[in-house]
Amino acid sequence: MTVRAAIVGLGRWGRRLVDSVEGSDKIRIVAGVTRRLERAQGFAAAKGFPLGADYDAILADPSIDAVILATPHSLHADQVVAAAAAGKQIFCDKPFTLDKASAERSVAAAREAGVTLAVGFNRRFLPAVRQLERLMADGTIGTVLHAEAHFSVNAIGRYDDDSWRLDRREVPGGGLTGLGIHLIDAMIDLMGPITSVFAQTSQRVMREVDDTTAVLFRFESGASASLTTLLATPQHFRFHLFGSNAHAELRGPDRLELTRLGRDVPEVTAFPPVDIERAELEAFADAIRGGATFPVSAAQAIHGAAVFEAILRSAAEGAPVTVG
Repeated sequence: MTVRAAIVGLGRWGRRLVDSVEGSDKIRIVAGVTRRLERAQGFAAAKGFPLGADYDAILADPSIDAVILATPHSLHADQVVAAAAAGKQIFCDKPFTLDKASAERSVAAAREAGVTLAVGFNRRFLPAVRQLERLMADGTIGTVLHAEAHFSVNAIGRYDDDSWRLDRREVPGGGLTGLGIHLIDAMIDLMGPITSVFAQTSQRVMREVDDTTAVLFRFESGASASLTTLLATPQHFRFHLFGSNAHAELRGPDRLELTRLGRDVPEVTAFPPVDIERAELEAFADAIRGGATFPVSAAQAIHGAAVFEAILRSAAEGAPVTVG
């Protein structure tokens, strides 16, 4: 069975998700919903699906199995709850929600309705990340001590002036919502629950939102981590995990460098590029059909929202905050 899905939100990222599953035999986009019909009509027509502005009409359509939410972050919780009530399967792009309470409400609604709820952290599907997980599991890394994470881009001039991605209410914490949240998820995935955070943000050159964000983390295991995310510098992505036996650095999405204790020269592995958007949406389809469990668990999705909420509170108060 091919999952018949409606894409909700057809900005740059919604279109990327549509493109990623073109030709898939697991999931197909059969309808679209957007608030700005005039901007997306040409795209929808070229892709061969009808376009509307009424989310409720999509939820009432029995021919649609699932919704893919590529919408402003503040809308996610209500849209998830409504979709669950309509019996639709749900894929929600990250960040899931902006606080723990709405994340819990969303998960509860999906659970009660018996539908799949998948949160789209596409970096989970990078082969280099999964190799890093194996190096941890087989003891190569040893006891995890600390991680350094960085994800930045230059967003200046990237969006229209009226874009919701330049609305401080939708992107609190600057690059944290669109970029840094991926690496927080990686930390939760690889290192376990986060117990406290200490964050600071600043607005150095962008006039709309904070462009510089830095966070320190403490984990339940006793390990620590740091995260930097910027919106006004050339693109940079890295995740560096330090252990008692080795340290391993993900430099960009496809290159992993492993340095073992007593060896100065790193072992470098280059991975072929993977369409991680297609991978996450096909994994969503597999979960709907009962073939596999979606990699991001409900507990991890809720914890990620709680960590995000604690970071914003820490930045506002200028003090460490315990994750609720």
